[in-house]
Amino acid sequence: MRIIIVCLVLALIGLQYKLWLSDGSLIQWVHLEKKLTAQQHENKKQAVRNQAVEADILELKSGEQALEEQARYELGMVKNGEVYYHFVD
Repeated sequence: MRIIIVCLVLALIGLQYKLWLSDGSLIQWVHLEKKLTAQQHENKKQAVRNQAVEADILELKSGEQALEEQARYELGMVKNGEVYYHFVD
């Protein structure tokens, strides 16, 4: 009877070791859950950024005004016959 109890205790210790410390343990699971949450947050931020870029692209494709505005502010372009004044503070 004592041998059976010792075997059962050893089996219990082995299973507890697997549960808490080995590959696929609860500690590793919690760590992966945290990484998953952080990645989902990053994905949401990138999705919002992608939507903004997509809206800019659609606006640039559809309208002359947006294209002209971007050319003026980012590239410093001016129309023919315009006078460009640059004020430096």
